[in-house]
Amino acid sequence: MKTVLIILALLAGVLAAPQGNPNDVTIVKQEEVNNIGVGGYHFSYEQSDGQKREETAELKNEGTDNEALSVVGSFSFIAPDGHTYRVDYTADETGFHPTINLVAK
Repeated sequence: MKTVLIILALLAGVLAAPQGNPNDVTIVKQEEVNNIGVGGYHFSYEQSDGQKREETAELKNEGTDNEALSVVGSFSFIAPDGHTYRVDYTADETGFHPTINLVAK
């Protein structure tokens, strides 16, 4: 629970910071594999402002009472303090499990 609050605080700080003209941010790299609702999916993107996100999902125990989507992903951003933060996460039937890392300044 404490980790989730830290993530929310970090994201709130990033979103509250002056961003300049949001129209200046462009996607510089993008990949998407969508299995049209069957099985899992994968996507990733990188923006000109340094934000990155990648996520892969896999359907586990398909067709059973224990069917669940298992998601592994990460996102990173440059905070107003100049540091790059990366959040790696998993999400499955046991919940959302993030890990926050300071990557660089």
